Amino acid sequence: MARPDGRLSHDLLPGERLPQDACGVFGVWAPGEEVAKLTYFGLYALQHRGQEAAGIATSDGQRLVVYKDVGLVSQVFDESALASLRGHLAVGHCRYSTTGRNSWENAQPTLGGTADRTVALTHNGNLINTAELRDLLAETLGGNLSASRGEVGRGNTTDTAIVTGLLTADEDLPLESAALQVLPQLRGAFSLVFCDESTLYAARDPQGVRPLVLGRLERGWVVASETAALDIVGASVVREIEPGELIAIDEDGLRSQRFAEPAPKRCVFEWVYLARPDTTIAGQEVYDSRVEMGRQLAREHPVEADMVMPTPESGTPAAIGYAEASGIPFGHGLVKNAYVGRTFIAPSQTIRQLGIRLKLNPLRDVIKGKRLVVVDDSIVRGNTQRALVRMLREAGAAEVHVRISSPPVRWPCFYGIDFATRAELIATGLEIEDIRASIGADSLGYISQDGMIEATAQERSSLCTACFSGSYPIELPDETKLGKDVLELQFPVTADGADVTDVGTLDVASPSLN
Repeated sequence: MARPDGRLSHDLLPGERLPQDACGVFGVWAPGEEVAKLTYFGLYALQHRGQEAAGIATSDGQRLVVYKDVGLVSQVFDESALASLRGHLAVGHCRYSTTGRNSWENAQPTLGGTADRTVALTHNGNLINTAELRDLLAETLGGNLSASRGEVGRGNTTDTAIVTGLLTADEDLPLESAALQVLPQLRGAFSLVFCDESTLYAARDPQGVRPLVLGRLERGWVVASETAALDIVGASVVREIEPGELIAIDEDGLRSQRFAEPAPKRCVFEWVYLARPDTTIAGQEVYDSRVEMGRQLAREHPVEADMVMPTPESGTPAAIGYAEASGIPFGHGLVKNAYVGRTFIAPSQTIRQLGIRLKLNPLRDVIKGKRLVVVDDSIVRGNTQRALVRMLREAGAAEVHVRISSPPVRWPCFYGIDFATRAELIATGLEIEDIRASIGADSLGYISQDGMIEATAQERSSLCTACFSGSYPIELPDETKLGKDVLELQFPVTADGADVTDVGTLDVASPSLN
């Protein structure tokens, strides 16, 4: 799937499912600026974090307007849509569905409201106590979720909609006060950017699982999932939003409050794969960490070979590091088709059978007769690596040695990454030698957890490694309440097959309005 910077997040077989981050969030408070366009470009820089839906809400101080739809940022918005979004503050979101169906109803920002204000909220992460929060909201509403004035009452099945409903459940409570009541009740990963007609807010869970940063414009402020999104709109990086912090920005400036004590457990997979390489997290540039992972991988799993090559483009920084530490020349053995990413045209059976060739083509003269070290960031199911090894052998490679710059992924994530199920993960129940045989490589080496952590330059105690170790830093509830579609049961399909969630959202009948 294509990323906004032109690289592919992974080159994979048609239909292959890979780790997906929940979302990208962006907010701006900047009187006198074209806030909708700033948000558009910010979301464009965050497109790798969510490619299923996009939305922007803006406010001029009197009226809050939202425009959202299913699709890439560039597919959802055009000049006329952005021109309709006027004001001095905006929040934006690009979505991958980790909780709730991928539908227009579940696109963000989610809306809620009281008699005198409207709230638009965006969320990166995943809550683990959604069922408990749903019950709390239902109790607040007298047992009837449909009574919610927000999107919950109109069929939105996301954890984000539940949070929005809770923030607006008490008509008499100001939004900032409501946030200080609701935020301590949330469990799991949440980097939130939200607003009402006059104020921009941002909040981050006490563990700081997902990144969230604050930036400064000449005439305002910006908050975003990654520093790369600040760069693209010309904002200077001020600092991270701290774990357990709520900030508010309005005409009186910026103010900060703590709603929980920080207990950092940043997601290590951000450094491995999720974040853009030009992003900085907790003071460490992601690109530098990935190169160091490659160096460490070479030290842990050396091999005699003629060339080190990446799986474009996700494996490139680590491949550079591996070549540097090993002394083996770096080279490109594959050419990618930069325009094959997300597509709404399903490949024909003939094309599907060609598999990975839809996205990659080998440079035969470069590969022929060589012993290759092929570096990638992770193996999920193994289908892509199996097809890649076969392609390289057919192109004349003498040997194919696969090196992976993360440990084996053996456990699901409940904090905002949508992996394949544990049964589908190739590393579940298999030894490294079994995986090597399955993908057909001459050798296979994964970086150790210690080597990966060292490359991030973070304290081990401040990182979440659950997908590699099975150790979950935020206690999980009963597994029956953890399903991705926990809220779908509240809005079942009717007997005649009509989906009762097929309705509009608050004040918006269709994405072409407003």
